[in-house]
Amino acid sequence: MKTSFLRLFLSLTVMVGLSSPVLAADIENGERIFTANCAACHAGGNNVIMPEKTLKKDALEANGMNAVSAITYQVTNGKNAMPAFGGRLSDNDIEDVANYVLSQSEKGWD
Repeated sequence: MKTSFLRLFLSLTVMVGLSSPVLAADIENGERIFTANCAACHAGGNNVIMPEKTLKKDALEANGMNAVSAITYQVTNGKNAMPAFGGRLSDNDIEDVANYVLSQSEKGWD
């Protein structure tokens, strides 16, 4: 039964144009990863290196970083002074961090 459901889910996923099943993000894990790896430069959604490029909602939108895919790409590959975390964090951890950042930006980094 589980195998049939999984096949159906994967078939539907391909039919709607997604390349892989969408898995729920672990926001709590994203917060742990953020605290351990990102907070030194991005505490409270700020940016101590480039103050204009914060993780606040308006700045993310203005910089085209208001999507999980954009944040995931930047965390994985780095940019400017930001190091690449692709070799240090798993893909799932990076995706969790991206989802955490977006969820915090929606809340105003309270």
